[in-house]
Formats: sequence, structure tokens, C-alpha cells
Amino acid sequence: MRKILLTLLCAAMTLNLSAVEGALSGKFSTNADGSKAIQFSQGNLQYQASTNTWRFAIHQYDTIGKDNEKISATYDGWIDLFGFGTSGYNDRHPYLSSEDPSEYGAGPKLSITGTEYDWGVHNAISNGGNTKGVWRTLDQEIYGIIKYRPNAAKLFGFGTVNGVNGLILLPDDWTTPPAGLTFKPALENGLVWNDTNVQYENTNEDNFSHNTYTEQEWNNMQASGAVFLPVTGYRLGTT
Repeated sequence: MRKILLTLLCAAMTLNLSAVEGALSGKFSTNADGSKAIQFSQGNLQYQASTNTWRFAIHQYDTIGKDNEKISATYDGWIDLFGFGTSGYNDRHPYLSSEDPSEYGAGPKLSITGTEYDWGVHNAISNGGNTKGVWRTLDQEIYGIIKYRPNAAKLFGFGTVNGVNGLILLPDDWTTPPAGLTFKPALENGLVWNDTNVQYENTNEDNFSHNTYTEQEWNNMQASGAVFLPVTGYRLGTT
């Protein structure tokens, strides 16, 4: 049985660098000369099917987990794992559980970014400005952030925040961690870039213990522009 591909919607971003409700302060270049930059949302995107409402999680480390299996058209709880993050356009709804990418309006690269099916095109985020067309999911920009922006290799690493594992991204203007805290980039933990596979690969059993922060410590990191993308898992059908 094929795994259903799921969009990690904490990678939502604004299309312009302005003061938008729900946006974190850090700016992240997506190309080598730093001429294009984005901002991240305050937390993972969440959806309530019964009211067709979208919202951002309050904290960057918030994840729903097992309750995602309760997904249905009438479910009045919240979910944060969506089949390809689709918007509801042309009857492709976030609560669908098909394992066929075409059922979600996905293109040949299994991506809906920039199409009518992208959730950000038609749907307002209730605590993210409440206006459609402001936010969308990251696509190829993530490669720019972790590989091609200036000083990229020193501006990301794995870590644990409030007991949750994930990826930490530091903003372009990062200098040093807040007083009393440290940060060790993945580059110093054995991660190397593989040009053939177009990805970073682990040579030293890099893990999430290299950067560990309490809730208050992470609040200080976030105030300095840091972003945390939690490890959320995937949904297989409705499981």
C-alpha cells in the first residue's frame, strides 16, 4: 500500500515581506544573492472540516498526531496532515484520504503550489490575516534556504523543542544565539550535500539531541527570528 504524500504546512509562507498577522519576524532568503526572501507562519496549518476553517497552530512545535485519523467531511476537531494540502477547489478537499495524487489535483511533480488547488489561493487563514491569497506552501524554496542562500550551511540544524523533534532554521541576519543558549548547525554534525541526489545526507548519525531547548528557551530563539519545523509523520489513508 502506497504512502500518501503529505505537505508539511508549517512551511507556509507569505508572498510578500510585510506585517501580516501570524507571520514570524525572521526573513529567509531563497536564492544565492539574497534577492528573494520569505517569512514563515507561527505554526503548522490546521483545518476543521465541519466549519471549513483554517488556522495556524499557536506554537511552532504544536502537532496533532494520531487525531488526524479522525479526518472526515464532518469532523469538528482539527487536523494538520492533508493529502497534498489541497484547498477544496473542484471538489478536492483537505479531508480526502485517497492515496492517488491525481485525486488532489496534484501536477506531474506531485505539487499543487501555484495551481488553483493550492489551499492558499482560495482560503483565508483565520489567525493569519483572514484574507485569501496571502499564504502558500513552500515548494523548491526550501532548497534555497538550506543550501543556496548566503551562509546557508551554518543557518540550519536538527533539534528538540519542548520535547518535539524537528528542523531549526535561522534567519539571514542571525549572529549569535540569545544569552545562555547555543546552536550547533547540521554542517558540524556530519551532514554533507550530495549533488547527485540533490539532498543533504548523514555521515555521522546526526540526530535531534544536538540542539535542545525548553519552551522558554525556544521563545528566546524565536524572538531572534529562529523557525522550528516539527517532525509530524504521515497519514496512510485514514490511518
